Amino acid sequence: MKKVGLSLLMALFLGSNLNAQSADEVIDGYFEAIGGKKAMRALTGIQMKASVNQGGMEIPINVIQLKDGKQLISINLQGKEIVQSAYDGEVLWNTNFQTMKAEKSDSESLQMMQEETKDFPDALLDYKKKGYRAELIEGETIEGVECFKLKLTKNPLTIEGEEVENVDYYYFDKESYVLIAQEKEVLMGPQKGVVGFNTFSDYQEVDGLYFAFSMNRGIKGGGSQPLVIKEIILNPEVDESLFSFPVELEEVEETTE
Repeated sequence: MKKVGLSLLMALFLGSNLNAQSADEVIDGYFEAIGGKKAMRALTGIQMKASVNQGGMEIPINVIQLKDGKQLISINLQGKEIVQSAYDGEVLWNTNFQTMKAEKSDSESLQMMQEETKDFPDALLDYKKKGYRAELIEGETIEGVECFKLKLTKNPLTIEGEEVENVDYYYFDKESYVLIAQEKEVLMGPQKGVVGFNTFSDYQEVDGLYFAFSMNRGIKGGGSQPLVIKEIILNPEVDESLFSFPVELEEVEETTE
């Protein structure tokens, strides 16, 4: 009985190590497929120029992410640039579509953004140093492609005063190791509890790294919206003022009096 018990413990121990090793092998294969960890670590910023079709109208989107945490998402609506989300390292803000004025986000949204900035340029890059855990779970077939399914458990978040689990799921093509899809539960806001599901395709090379130039962003089991990327710029030169919360003219006048 003792021998059986010891054998069982050894099997469980070895099995957990194999699972951990398998997860790392898939992650290593993914980074090798898209250009390598060294090249990813060398990035100081990524800018994506994309578009979505809304009611027959093409809306340009500009996305900027920098290594120091600064981020910007803006759209061009009928010739007017509107900031959907911006973070300057301290303040997270967006444009209120009713008043068309800039508004600072609440503390929980700010905390979530501060956590997300750790993930540039990819949450899986050096994930153990961030305190994350990765494990392979039963694979699935996504749009006819057999995939490895990987669960990434990140640092927990505090939402409405309660600590909640922060988990991403990744689906990698078993043959090429490229990312096919990603899912994550919405943790706050009007869509809280809904599972977001994004798919990726049309990988193209940009300065030695490979990025998906076609994405579908949507809800798992529901509809999705295509996002077409027109251009990706690595290590872009960016005007830092783009990230800053805008100061109203009257506020400037008050400070100069």
